[in-house]
Amino acid sequence: MPLRHALTLILLSASILAARAAAASDLYRATAFVTGEGEAERARGVALCLDEVLVKVSGDPRLSRDPALARLHAQAAGFVAGFSYHDRMSGIPVHDEQGTRERPFDLTVAFDPAKIDAALRRLGRKPWREPRPRLAVLLGVRDATASYVLAEDGARGLGQRQSLAQTATRRGIAVALPKTALLDAQRLTYAKLGGTPAQRLDALARASGGEAALSGTLVWTEARLGWTARWRLVWHGHERRWTVSGVSFDDAFRNAIDGAVAILSGQAAPR
Repeated sequence: MPLRHALTLILLSASILAARAAAASDLYRATAFVTGEGEAERARGVALCLDEVLVKVSGDPRLSRDPALARLHAQAAGFVAGFSYHDRMSGIPVHDEQGTRERPFDLTVAFDPAKIDAALRRLGRKPWREPRPRLAVLLGVRDATASYVLAEDGARGLGQRQSLAQTATRRGIAVALPKTALLDAQRLTYAKLGGTPAQRLDALARASGGEAALSGTLVWTEARLGWTARWRLVWHGHERRWTVSGVSFDDAFRNAIDGAVAILSGQAAPR
């Protein structure tokens, strides 16, 4: 093999390994909103971050409802490898009504991976090791004015795309949305999505850059003053379905990602 090609392969392998290492370290990091930099508020933020990281590393959303989790809060500081603050009002001078104690911050906490893994074992769980599949989301949305399929570059659904991405990050899984050109080429509309066969969903997931297909519909229900979501996950030839109703679209996406993560990680399927 020519030296130039060998060096290219070495550099490519190094970049892939670096990307995987960065992704793995992200599993052990979380951010919480806090008010001020006082010790008590920091302790509250660290506990919130610990809860998120334990769920994210394990791939078990049920863990957030486990009473044993609260007992770890007293030990949370001992799991911390480092933390930092980001001032949400950076650039705005402190004034009389907004002292430093009440100033809003994002507290980012990095935890020691070995200690988190040990804590999970004490909770009867184990880390969900990488590689984690990328989740392709094929979602039909119907609100009071229109219906559409959520697209990565679509004119509609900016807030929904942002909410979906943030929710997926909190659970440690990558998501992909189809591009408008793909939807047009496949003639995939809101009306057709629900009846799409599993085999075609798999193909659409791969074409969107994903490895597992999470499809569904998100419908505004006036009588419930909320959204009704129906989800369908196709993975390794198996199909699972679940529903949630009367919720915000943030909660609908949380329900979707938690359900998908529970299945992909091998934990219990959603109810």
